[in-house]
Amino acid sequence: MQLRSAKGRQRLSEVLQRNPDLISVREAAATLGVSWGEASKLLARWAAQGWLKRIRRGLYAPIPLAAASSEQVLADPWILVPRLFEPAYVGGWTATEHWGFTDQLFRSVCVFTGKPVRKADVTIQSIPFHLKHIPESARFGLAVVWRDNVRVAVSDRTKTIVDILDDPSAGGGIRHVALCLESYVRSEDFEPKRLLSYVEKQGNGAVFKRLGYLMERFDGLDAKLAAQFRRRLTKGNSKLDPSLPADKLVTRWRLWVPSGWAASRT
Repeated sequence: MQLRSAKGRQRLSEVLQRNPDLISVREAAATLGVSWGEASKLLARWAAQGWLKRIRRGLYAPIPLAAASSEQVLADPWILVPRLFEPAYVGGWTATEHWGFTDQLFRSVCVFTGKPVRKADVTIQSIPFHLKHIPESARFGLAVVWRDNVRVAVSDRTKTIVDILDDPSAGGGIRHVALCLESYVRSEDFEPKRLLSYVEKQGNGAVFKRLGYLMERFDGLDAKLAAQFRRRLTKGNSKLDPSLPADKLVTRWRLWVPSGWAASRT
């Protein structure tokens, strides 16, 4: 890889120093004091020369000198989340890994986004992402982490649990959700008041049903908390996991569960 002029090397160096992780046309133009059109041409030229990797239209990532391949040049896929999916946060099974609720490793990054989702599963830079659209009202309970100098939102511990109870598929399935819930409840981070508040704000009555049933199964539900859950049960019956057949009704929690699940009490 060679740049034909000292001016070209200097320009590229300035851009990389100011934007070490991801470079947009707007950022390159601001760094170099040139028009968007000229910045776009420069970035495309540097990508053709092998210095940059095009992530999507108008967005590039530097290719490390030691990289064996330009197929994947980002060490941390989280830094793409605010650039590609904003308003968004890392959640679901990826957040359960982040907070230490599970030892299971998932290949794709689970992202909750306010943008319309045409395809739930997309691959960018050889990195698989699983996208779930959520309304603005569900974007709460977030923490901010720094990843390679990039601010990335991630669901906090309690919101992570509420999200995967709301949609078990985003938590890797109900069995994995149950394990993560138990890990959370038995940890020092368990906050019953925050949990109640979050579930109410989430606005899905099925979450209280799943929560009460699962916590009762592993004796993590005391009488006072159980009473608060039951007072908040909505009418009608829900399913423990909408993706699974369910033929046993646990009337105590107004919940249909698969026959393989031993109900705590009916």
